[in-house]
Amino acid sequence: MKPGSRLPVGTRITRVVTGFGSLLVPPIGGCLGTSGLALHRNPARHVAGRQKAKLLTDLAETRSADAATDLKGHIRGIADFPKPGILFYDISTLLSHGPAWQEAVRRMAALIGPRRPDVLAGIESRGFLLAAPLALHLGIGFIMLRKPRKLPGAVLGLSYALEYGEDRIEMQADAVTPGQRVVLLDDLLATGGTMAAGITLLQQAGAEVAGAAALIELTFLKGRDKMRVPFDSLIAYDV
Repeated sequence: MKPGSRLPVGTRITRVVTGFGSLLVPPIGGCLGTSGLALHRNPARHVAGRQKAKLLTDLAETRSADAATDLKGHIRGIADFPKPGILFYDISTLLSHGPAWQEAVRRMAALIGPRRPDVLAGIESRGFLLAAPLALHLGIGFIMLRKPRKLPGAVLGLSYALEYGEDRIEMQADAVTPGQRVVLLDDLLATGGTMAAGITLLQQAGAEVAGAAALIELTFLKGRDKMRVPFDSLIAYDV
């Protein structure tokens, strides 16, 4: 047969496996293509290569997931900050670790999603870091509760007592509509004074506060007891 000719129907072709792959060998006098034979890669070797690559990818993803699972391991305690005797729980190290931060947002979304919020409210300023990406994750809006004279336009405000003095929190007057379901968020719940004031302010603005949540809760300070709405936290410290 001439090079390039077709083989008759029913012609028997022999496959010879070599270290380089497999050869399709026609009978004597036959041909395949212009070279007289065809060289094919070993499909088993292809599959093995893909499986190895997938295993390596899965291993890397598992390591990232394991690192993210222990969220407490990404939060550091800094003693005597902002003043002597206070242990400050710093979330900067959590924010800087991509997989862990993504996992924290995912878990927080699972906590507050069942509250069916229309909008999330964050308390200045670290509460913004939590509420904004969560709102984006859930596909809803985000509003800010801020310190005095930080917001433009007409505002609503509420003053509340602290252990030594008084503070005030404000929001824009048109930030929520009557009956809108809101979940209030902060990075940490300590004594609960600021969050309780935020809940009251939102209710005075006409919102239905469906719940409140924090990334971290200092349970020994019993701030949860001041919440008049359902409260959720992701990480708890009892000392």
